[in-house]
Amino acid sequence: MNKDVIYIDVDDDVTAIIGKIKTAKEKVVAIVPPKRAGALQSAVNLRLLDRMAHSSKKKLVLITSNPALVALAANASIPVAKNLQSKPEIATIPALAVDDGDDIIDGGELPVGDHASTVPVRDGNREEMRSEAIESIDIDGVKTSTAAKATKKAGGSKSKVKVPNFDTFRKKLFLGIAAGVGLTALLIWMFVFAPAATVIVTARTTTAPVSAAVTLSTDQPTNYEEGIIAAVREEIEVDESIEFTATGTGLVGDEATGSVTFSNCDSSDPITVPSGTTITSNGRSYVTQASATAGAASFGGGSCQTAGTSGAVGVVATTVGSAFNRPGGTQFSVSGYSSAMRAIATSEGITGGNSEEVKVPTNADVERARGELIGRSTDERKQELIASFGDGAKVIDSSFAVSREDAVSSPAVDEEAADGTATLTIATVYSMYAVPEEALGEFLTASIEAQLLDDTQRVYDNGTEEASISNFQSDDDTLTASVVANGRIGPQVDEAALKEQVKGKIFGEVQDSLESIDGIREVDVQFSYFWVRTVPNDTNKIDIEFKLEDE
Repeated sequence: MNKDVIYIDVDDDVTAIIGKIKTAKEKVVAIVPPKRAGALQSAVNLRLLDRMAHSSKKKLVLITSNPALVALAANASIPVAKNLQSKPEIATIPALAVDDGDDIIDGGELPVGDHASTVPVRDGNREEMRSEAIESIDIDGVKTSTAAKATKKAGGSKSKVKVPNFDTFRKKLFLGIAAGVGLTALLIWMFVFAPAATVIVTARTTTAPVSAAVTLSTDQPTNYEEGIIAAVREEIEVDESIEFTATGTGLVGDEATGSVTFSNCDSSDPITVPSGTTITSNGRSYVTQASATAGAASFGGGSCQTAGTSGAVGVVATTVGSAFNRPGGTQFSVSGYSSAMRAIATSEGITGGNSEEVKVPTNADVERARGELIGRSTDERKQELIASFGDGAKVIDSSFAVSREDAVSSPAVDEEAADGTATLTIATVYSMYAVPEEALGEFLTASIEAQLLDDTQRVYDNGTEEASISNFQSDDDTLTASVVANGRIGPQVDEAALKEQVKGKIFGEVQDSLESIDGIREVDVQFSYFWVRTVPNDTNKIDIEFKLEDE
C-alpha cells in the first residue's frame, strides 16, 4: 500500500504537524520524528494527531524505536514501525515508564484547564482512559459524540480547551533573556563608553600682519631665516596648430634636360668648364652636370680659324616649364667666359620641360596664421595647470608663462599646397608655479612667532588660508615674489590643564570655570549624544577646540 512519509523537525509544534498530515495525499501517513521528539513527547499531542487522522480518514504510523515514543504511541493506539520497510504494529505496554531526562505529560491522566472536575480517570485498559476533555477538543470543527452531547445537555459554551505549548514558552523565555542582556549592554555603552565632550574656547586675539619679499625655490626647503619658500612648477607641452589658406601661386612640373658641347674660340689653350657652370639662352638658364674641356682654338690673321670643342655634358634647366625646351644646335652663352666661348645643344636638343600653376603659401600667409594662433585664448591651458596642483597648494597667478618655438609651415613657403590649404605649427610650453600650503604655513608661522612678546602668547592662526602671493619675477634661475598675510595672536592656554579643570562638570560649571581665565572670551560645550549632560572624567574623551573671535 502506498504511503506518504512526513519528517518532523525539532521545532515543529503540534499545529505544524497537523498541517503536514492534512496535506498528505495517501491514506497511510508515516511520521518520522527527530532524535529529540519535541511535540511528540506529549500523550495529549499524540492523541490530537490520532483524532485528526481519524477525522481525515487517514491512518498514522510512527517510525521510531525510541521506547518512550513507542509507549506513548501504544497509549494513543497508534501503530509503530522500526523503519519505513517494517510492518507497523500497535505496541502492548502495560505501563508508561519513560525517564530519558525529559518531562513527559500524559494528557490522558491529567485534567486540562477548567475541565478537571468533569474528567473521570479509570484504571484498567489504557484504551478506555481517554478523557472526555481530550475527546472534546475541536479539530477542524469535529467533536466526539460524547462531548457534543454533554455540551448540548448543559447548553454550555463553545469554548475550546487550550493545550500548553512548552516549546513556544522556551522560545519566549530565551528571547526575553536575550533582550535583557542586549538592554543591559546598551545601557552600559550609553553611560560608560559613549559619553564624550568637545569644549570650544573662543580666545581674545590680535592681528599679526605679515608682508615679505621671498625667494621661491623648487629644489630647496622652506627657510624663514633665509627668506626661502619651497615652490613647485607644472608645465604643459603641446604643439599648437592652425590651418590657413595659401594665397600665393607657383609652378610645379619637370625641368628640361639635355646635353651640350663647348666651342672654344677664346684661347689657343684648352679650356676646362667646371660642373655647375650656368649657360643661358633667351633669358633661360641651365646648369651643367659635369665638367668639360674644350680643345685649343687655331687663330690666323688675328681671328679664330678653328674652334676647339669638347665632349657632350648634361645640363638641367633651373626652373620647371616647357619654355626651357630647346632644339638641337641652340647656342648658349657661358657664364664667366667671353662671347667666344659657346655651348651648343646636341642634336637631341633640350626637352622634357613642363609645368602647371598651383597654390603655394607665402611669407605673408605664414605671418598672418602665426598672429592668429598666438592670439588664441590661453585660459583653458591655465585652468589645466591650476587643476594639476590639487587642493593643497597656493597658486601664483602672475607666474603663468607661455614659451613658443619658431613657427613651421606645412607645406613650406612656395611649395605646392594641396587643395590650397596649409598648416602652421608652433611647439608651445605653458608653465606655472605654486607654493604648497604646508610650506607657506611653515614660513608664516615662523614670521608670526617672531612677533610674540613672550611665552604667554601663542599663534592661533598663521593666515595661510587668506594669504596672497603676487609680484612674481623670474630672472634667469632666480624666482622672487611678495607674500602678504594676516595671522592671529592670543593667550597661551594649557590644553591639558583645561581638560583637568572641566572634567566631571556640567555645561554651566564649565563656562563659569573657563571664562574666568584671562584671554578666554567665550566657552561652549558640545556633548557626544543628547543624553550626555556631564563632561566625562576621562580626559581622553575630552577635546579642546580653539576658535577665533571673528569666526
